[in-house]
Amino acid sequence: MSAVSFNRLLIISAIAVAAPILTASVRRVQVPSAVVEIVAGIVVGPAVLAWVKIDQPVNAIAVLGLAFLLFLAGLEVDLRGTTLSRFRAPLAAFAASLVLGAAAGVTFHAVGWVRDPLFVAITLAGTSLGLVVPVLTDAGLVHTVLGQLIIDGATAGEVGAITLLTLFFSATNGGTAGSVATFAMFGCVVAAIGVVLWRAGRNIRLDGFLARLQDTTAEIRVRIAVALLIGLVALAAKVGLQTILGAFLAGVVLNLVDRDTASHPAFRSKLDALGYGFMIPVFFVSSGVEFDLNALTHSPSAAARVPVFVVALLIVRGAPAALYAPTVGKRGAVAAAFLQATSLPVIVTAASIGVAIRVIAPETAAALVAAGLISVLVFPVVALGVVRTNRTQGMITETALPVPLVTHKEPPS
Repeated sequence: MSAVSFNRLLIISAIAVAAPILTASVRRVQVPSAVVEIVAGIVVGPAVLAWVKIDQPVNAIAVLGLAFLLFLAGLEVDLRGTTLSRFRAPLAAFAASLVLGAAAGVTFHAVGWVRDPLFVAITLAGTSLGLVVPVLTDAGLVHTVLGQLIIDGATAGEVGAITLLTLFFSATNGGTAGSVATFAMFGCVVAAIGVVLWRAGRNIRLDGFLARLQDTTAEIRVRIAVALLIGLVALAAKVGLQTILGAFLAGVVLNLVDRDTASHPAFRSKLDALGYGFMIPVFFVSSGVEFDLNALTHSPSAAARVPVFVVALLIVRGAPAALYAPTVGKRGAVAAAFLQATSLPVIVTAASIGVAIRVIAPETAAALVAAGLISVLVFPVVALGVVRTNRTQGMITETALPVPLVTHKEPPS
């Protein structure tokens, strides 16, 4: 490996160190580290300083970072106690988002901004659960009726977007019908793996053996989790599905089978450390390096798309939150609308896929990512402002739901 490759990785590593320090130092404005990392990547990338280009080592770590980001997002989903009635409003809101997204996609296609309206509809309908949950946690809203509705809606948005991207934009033979069949078979394999892991986890002798190795240099539970992640990603790629689906489902499966966390309380923290401490920042910085800033700065048409996409995000993903009004009131629905419209990792992932399979142009991808950055910076601030107003009026109540949908943990800074 050349010294140049190490120099590029060193710069990215320095950004990964500086980003959380910077965000923690600025107390008046809560800016997620992911935003700082992407912006820093733009600055050091070819568009500005040209210090960093994506070489093979950086690309390999960035791909693993994306996989780990989706893996940890799946790990946050807990399907215990989930009922259809609980998801009725969030699922209806997601369906409405797809309808609105389709209308937006057709409009953007008519003016020549996109090549595939369906791809844009799915991208705009996604929500980033991994960004929404930390906002709710910091605000003390996770265990409220409003917080649970927003989490359910964000889960529907993220799972739905990943699933639909896999079904309609994968490299399987036979078109959508082939993707559905492959998806079904893949789901059966994932379910079988989950059953095997579940049964193995209830073997007292095996559990005792793992306990002896889990906090040694073997770190056996972490190694098993990484093997599960890479195995499902490799399987998804092998059968022609989007690898992001394999990564996300690996997290969901692990959370379902790993119920006895009392015997290994540090396990989830170790996974967070591996992902957020190393690979995920490389993915975000690399996304900034690959960001086509010239497409926005040199084309008035491309730059004009950014505010339009921001409004489209708010309408497509936010407007359906009106369905929550009977439960949390109008102001609660407004807060939910802004948080459901907060989307960055989903957009970054979808934009990368869209450019790779040529369903959107690079300038459109850049405008979508820019809109995602704005949504993360602005929408949560507005939502929390509405929530504070609701608190003063006594409109935020504790949830009656017995089990939270997500595993409660402190968000990574």
